[in-house]
Amino acid sequence: MYNRNKRNIVKTIDLIGEICPMTFVKTRLELDKINYGEKLKVFYGTKEAKINVPKSLEELGHKVVETKNIEKNKFYLLIEK
Repeated sequence: MYNRNKRNIVKTIDLIGEICPMTFVKTRLELDKINYGEKLKVFYGTKEAKINVPKSLEELGHKVVETKNIEKNKFYLLIEK
């Protein structure tokens, strides 16, 4: 889903049900599709993703702007490229 609003979120993807390392791989592929300064909102469903994905993204120079729990083991990251 693509949209543009004042928060500059251009895409939201749902990776609940995916496991590592595919959570990171799919997140990175989606980040490749957006411009610098734009944001991607990604929903995840594993503890491993909550630990590993932000760490890997920051190593690549992306910024995790927000992490929000939705329910047990379900959360989203707001990532700025």
